Amino acid sequence: MSGGVYGGDEVGALVFDIGHYALRAGYAGEDSPKAQIPSVVGVLEQAASVEMMDVDRIKEAAPASEKKYFIDTVALNVAKQDLEIVGYLKDGMIEDWDIFEKILNYTYAKCIKSESEFHPVLMSEAPWNTRAKREKLTEIMFEKYNVPAFYLVKNAVLAAFANGRSTGIVVDSGSTHTSAVPVYDGYVLSQGIVKSPLGGDFLTMQCKQLLEGKDIEVVPPYMIAAKEAVKDFEKPKWTRKSNLPEVTKSWHNYMMKEVIRDFQSTALQVADAPYDEETVSTIPMVHYEFPNGYHQDFGCERFKIPEALFDPSSIKGVGNTMLGVGHVVTTSVGMCDIDLRPSLYGNVIVTGGNSLLLGFSDRLNRDLSAKTPQSMRLKIISASGSGERRFGAWIGGSILASLGSFQQMWISKQEYEEGGKTQVERKCP
Repeated sequence: MSGGVYGGDEVGALVFDIGHYALRAGYAGEDSPKAQIPSVVGVLEQAASVEMMDVDRIKEAAPASEKKYFIDTVALNVAKQDLEIVGYLKDGMIEDWDIFEKILNYTYAKCIKSESEFHPVLMSEAPWNTRAKREKLTEIMFEKYNVPAFYLVKNAVLAAFANGRSTGIVVDSGSTHTSAVPVYDGYVLSQGIVKSPLGGDFLTMQCKQLLEGKDIEVVPPYMIAAKEAVKDFEKPKWTRKSNLPEVTKSWHNYMMKEVIRDFQSTALQVADAPYDEETVSTIPMVHYEFPNGYHQDFGCERFKIPEALFDPSSIKGVGNTMLGVGHVVTTSVGMCDIDLRPSLYGNVIVTGGNSLLLGFSDRLNRDLSAKTPQSMRLKIISASGSGERRFGAWIGGSILASLGSFQQMWISKQEYEEGGKTQVERKCP
């Protein structure tokens, strides 16, 4: 490792992609992440036992409590009394560092099954991440996890690499928001970033309102002991589990959200053209069965809900204050230098779990065709496989960290010890 460069052919680097819905982790060079861990954890506060504490201290202090953490899908989905659901992200940036470290510890121990000091780490970050948070992350990775080398990359750049482009505009529609990020030659043009709060969680909320309006009861699977077959539109007949613990509201809501998310990904579809009830009513309905046995065919409403992503004026009470997906893209391109616009319109890269809705790319293509100047050539690039779109940033990281030409880019342990955490601003644009 001469001259502060992290060399070696077989690097065995790890790639972490931090998303609002889940953290994805795996080895560079592989085509999909080894693990996808939800971005929320269950926290259970337990009173610390008296034997563990110093008797003198007990007299002065209030009864101490220790927290127990439940990480990953299996541990989260078991009903436990007083289990609260807590997330560690806010606006795509890490807010709660303790929980983030707990998830990293879990990933190394249970998913990667290796010590952190053996693998360099490439991590994705939000394009609007602050300098203080970047430095803190660098410090934690070198000081606490003792990694041999580290690198931070904007997730939009990685998504562009995953689609074989270094220049383009990345439309990322995830669970909390939809953003358009212009990338030129592997660098984010931060003046052109545009965000809209319309994402997967917004659609989940709209689905919830629809089901409540139709008087459809959403029952999470943890409450159901047995169910009977019923005909369409009949009231469901199901038996409630006995001896269920008294669960918290946050945990119950989390389980409900998972059921609605499944409905959302199965039933919803984006119409090819702006929503028109007559046209949509000719398209075949989709059948969906809820966990409690109730089932029904869904027609027009499955197009009406995702329409809000492209035309927010269709939402009651929101009006024209929010931007639709097409508008987000054109606004972002308009904020960039006029010479770059042709190459941005020629590479519109679609990524993010929310973009997996049927018809998302076709509708975006239609909306942008109407708004793009005649002189520009428009090209939408969206991976055909669902994995490539869901894990876009992770796959880009996997490609980047395994390139031979990238190996001199790492911030090595030696450089960190010489220059400190400010190295991240110098080496990771």
